[in-house]
Amino acid sequence: MFQLNGKTALVTGTSGGLGRAMAEGLAAAGASIIGISSSGSASMVESIRSQGGQAEQISADLSRVNDLDSLFNKAVHVYGRIDILVNNAGIIRRTPAADHAMEDWNDVIQLNLNAVFRLCQLAGRHMIERGSGKIINIASMLSFQGGINVPGYTASKHGVTGLTKAFANEWAGSGIQVNAIAPGYMETNNTAPILADQKRYQSITERIPAGRWGKPEDLQGPVVFLASSASDYVNGHVLSVDGGWLAR
Repeated sequence: MFQLNGKTALVTGTSGGLGRAMAEGLAAAGASIIGISSSGSASMVESIRSQGGQAEQISADLSRVNDLDSLFNKAVHVYGRIDILVNNAGIIRRTPAADHAMEDWNDVIQLNLNAVFRLCQLAGRHMIERGSGKIINIASMLSFQGGINVPGYTASKHGVTGLTKAFANEWAGSGIQVNAIAPGYMETNNTAPILADQKRYQSITERIPAGRWGKPEDLQGPVVFLASSASDYVNGHVLSVDGGWLAR
């Protein structure tokens, strides 16, 4: 039930961190991977191919939402189909709410929410024609909480969970499962400023029941589950992968 042989997965934001780890996890389960990122995904492709998997990369700026139609068509032509979409690409801008620039707000909403909406829409149409498909959006703990100094990011991740449920409601009857993963505190480039603040890092770690921050590889099992037939009756769910953060 967890095998993805013969499936093709389109994963955004695969230059490193969470996106690369999830792409490698899907490939290990048998999926062919198409990675999209603005800075390239060469290391991800090389890693997957070295393990005997199939992977290709497309370099693109996903914030250019008007270009996503042609980008998605290009991705479909790589292997002839898209069975799995993982919307992972995103950015974060850290500024106190009273000083948060509209430019920062617009940049974050454009990539984290508008691009997710459009890619879900394009993949959904493709999958409805095929009668099956899996869409996995990457949410956040800030899909449930307010955070500090990240109003745009928080709004975008609340929006991602709403889109996930809205699409799931409409497409469940067409054989398409739309779900989300909400990572907790993960050791990635996005959290580098917090990791560098030893006092804040320690206070956060003490609040995590697991006693540690997550690593990108901690998302591999969850993403394979949601991409596989094991989750065929899971619709509109936001799966928290947070070491127990929300339960505390």
